[in-house]
Amino acid sequence: MFGNQPVLIIMKLKAYITLLLTLLITASTLAQVKFEAKVSKSKLGVNERLRVDFEMNKDGDHFIPPDFSNFTVVGGPNQSVSNSWINGVRSFTKTYSYFLAPKKQGNFTINQASITIDGETYKTIPLKIEVTSAVDIPKDPNDPDYLAAENIHLVAEISKENPYLNEAITIVYKLYVSPNTGVDNWQEINSPRYNDFWSQNIDMQGQKVQTGTYNGEDYRYLVLRKTVLYPQKTGKLDIEPLSLNISVQVPTNRRDIFGRRLMAQANRTVSAGNKTIHVKPLPEAGKPADFSGAVGVFDFNVSMSKTELNASESFQAKVEVKGKGNLKLFNLPKISLPSSLEVYEPEHHENVQTNIDGMQGSISDTYTVVPQFKGTYPTPSISFSYFDLKSETYKRLESKEVVINVLQGPISGTGSQDNLITSNSKQPVILSSEQFAFIKTKSNFTSITPTYFFQTKLFWASLLLPFLVIPLAILIRRKKAERDADIFGNRIRNADKLAKKYLGHAKKALGQKEAFYIALEKALHNYLKAKLHLETSDLSKDKIKMLLSERGVNEETISDFSNLMENCDLARYTPITAVTMQQDYDIAAKTISLIDKQAN
Repeated sequence: MFGNQPVLIIMKLKAYITLLLTLLITASTLAQVKFEAKVSKSKLGVNERLRVDFEMNKDGDHFIPPDFSNFTVVGGPNQSVSNSWINGVRSFTKTYSYFLAPKKQGNFTINQASITIDGETYKTIPLKIEVTSAVDIPKDPNDPDYLAAENIHLVAEISKENPYLNEAITIVYKLYVSPNTGVDNWQEINSPRYNDFWSQNIDMQGQKVQTGTYNGEDYRYLVLRKTVLYPQKTGKLDIEPLSLNISVQVPTNRRDIFGRRLMAQANRTVSAGNKTIHVKPLPEAGKPADFSGAVGVFDFNVSMSKTELNASESFQAKVEVKGKGNLKLFNLPKISLPSSLEVYEPEHHENVQTNIDGMQGSISDTYTVVPQFKGTYPTPSISFSYFDLKSETYKRLESKEVVINVLQGPISGTGSQDNLITSNSKQPVILSSEQFAFIKTKSNFTSITPTYFFQTKLFWASLLLPFLVIPLAILIRRKKAERDADIFGNRIRNADKLAKKYLGHAKKALGQKEAFYIALEKALHNYLKAKLHLETSDLSKDKIKMLLSERGVNEETISDFSNLMENCDLARYTPITAVTMQQDYDIAAKTISLIDKQAN
């Protein structure tokens, strides 16, 4: 009996050790933190969606997702938490979910996400994703994604796909939705870029849902955007698509207890697709030598505010083009006047409206003219040429000759023939009394005696100068202190210095369109970097407006700054006169100065 006791002790000891190891393993297993990334599929078509889940078994803080640079986030982050007890063991799971749409085909990597749990940072393992060409989506009538694809369409309608250079065309974006489908909201993913076009969007406020047909079926549609384009290059030009991510409600085959059809929510990415425009060059046959690029239908007129006046009085000569066409994209002909009439730089005026049919209105150059001498001055006729789209021929318009009568004033020998003066009388020769002054008949010799610095004027000046400088230095110091205390005045002076500093290169480039607007755009961006302490490359125009508004800049100044930025973009494709460049420069200097005064 007693001989079995050591065996029993050993068996009990083994049992205790086994139990202890089991408890330690269980505790270590429960204490282990897991943070991992999971994807719904590692290979998908470019027209499919991908779900990415970031799961953790313990709650954490400061979750940082990866940069989904090759995907569009169409949903998420959605957060879910699961907390349960099974056989006395707690199970916890927290998940961040994202729904992604690939932007293009290729092999991509979803980089690491990170989170902080109990003061420690955990990261997921990068995941490889392969995106193939578009795949056939199963036509399941109960699949919300399939129903959304069948019932929603984004269409770009172009008025003309083979226009002439500088001929107006219109692109209209329509969103078609079937009658039994609802749209909750949409988000613009990609905006169309109109490279090599002059473009202007038409105001779409107050648009209503309309009814129409798509592929022979009844649909509702909404016009999202209308844009007028003027091609600035010939050949094949591409228009990048408009893409939207839409949240929709689609009907299912299921019904509630009252027999009503149940709706399912789905996210759908729709695109208008790339569009190609083939731009024809203007014909060379019959092109006038003075043709400056005007395309459309126009009237041309040259008028004078006065035809009779006195010398040194002024009158206005106005060169004006009216009609329908690319009014902002060509230069007006220059007026030609006699040399005895002093002509100043013209003031350019535009009264142009842009609607669905293109630009309409008038542009003009107004010259201020001041006659210097009495006489009769005929102003030569000038011509304006344009390409008529209806007849597809060039047309020339000429102004009438106008005679300017200067009634009173000095008579010029270079004036009109009525004022020519000839004289055969001989002019008397006036002899100068200093004619032979270069012959010196007398000499002025002076004795050379040694001079000493002591008691000279320079000596006394050097002696008294320090006593004069001390009060002057005190006065200057007081003035400097007063200037430093003048906070408002210093802000004004600093603002003017900043404007001159950042606009220095733009001023040097006045008269050179591309160089000027590139320098002006850099000046505006560099000013924002210096003023807001930000990198403007990542900021949108709306963000810049918001930041300036937060700094206390008034709306008018912000609007002027935004208009200047748009002018810099449009100037690459738009003919610009020296007057317009000078106006933009003056507005830029004024705007930078105002922002620096107003910003907190």
